[in-house]
Amino acid sequence: MKTYLECIPCFFKQALEAAKLAGADEKMQKKILNDLARALPKFPLSSSPPEMGRTIYGLVKKITKKEDPYLKIKRKSNTLSMNIYPRLKNKISCSGDRLLRALELAIAGNIIDYGVKNSLNVDGELKRILDEEERTIKKEDKKNFNYHGFKESLKDAKSILYLADNAGEVAFDRVLIEEIKRLDMNKEIIYAVKEKPIINDALTADAVRCGINKVAKIVSSGLDAPGTVLRFCSKKFLKIYKDVDMVISKGQGNFEALSMPGRPVFFLFMAKCPVVAKSVKCNVGDIILLYRKR
Repeated sequence: MKTYLECIPCFFKQALEAAKLAGADEKMQKKILNDLARALPKFPLSSSPPEMGRTIYGLVKKITKKEDPYLKIKRKSNTLSMNIYPRLKNKISCSGDRLLRALELAIAGNIIDYGVKNSLNVDGELKRILDEEERTIKKEDKKNFNYHGFKESLKDAKSILYLADNAGEVAFDRVLIEEIKRLDMNKEIIYAVKEKPIINDALTADAVRCGINKVAKIVSSGLDAPGTVLRFCSKKFLKIYKDVDMVISKGQGNFEALSMPGRPVFFLFMAKCPVVAKSVKCNVGDIILLYRKR
């Protein structure tokens, strides 16, 4: 997805929030915003927002000398999410369509996103996630919730690449992966995380904390950007991305980076901002299961 002018104020807001979280004083915060202002004229609108996100959080790290400002938030969200993991499993086991319920819960978990919402109220967010399952999802809307296409692709796929999004949310990914494995234990599932800290995106430690290593192979994309920006990924990851039978992309950042993916991809996310909602032709807050062939 290209960057729109409406994204620019959001870039400054993200930079300021990240700077504060990293403990920057007012002088440092001003320097970060000044450096961002100098970088923006060189940033083409044809590039995706996650590419600017990489620049923003790179500035924050460089100026504050803090490598992972979101570490405590990630740890807390992982713990809270794993505390409700048994309840998620129970809701799936009681469902008439287990795969559909696992999908709904996995996407509902996408509420956990501090990069967009700048919210530190993890407890409140998780309560909202559990409430989210009561929403009515318009499954008849094949354009924005292509469950039939997902099931059909899943039947034939022997290898699946699952692109992770945020820490904490990983526990919700796990219940979907476990349901996919329950349907066919022979499927190879690869779970891709970020190489270096970027906002609250999942790293290997987060995936292990949430038990993904029990159901999938964890790999690094080689990235330090908030979204799967292919030109920054490692060659090893790009080969996996190209060779697998099916790609499941989780989260709005991955959609922004891969909305012209170059290969078939299923996008699972919640539309969290007007720009993305306009691009998908949905409402802010809608749950999306979108299939892009190329």
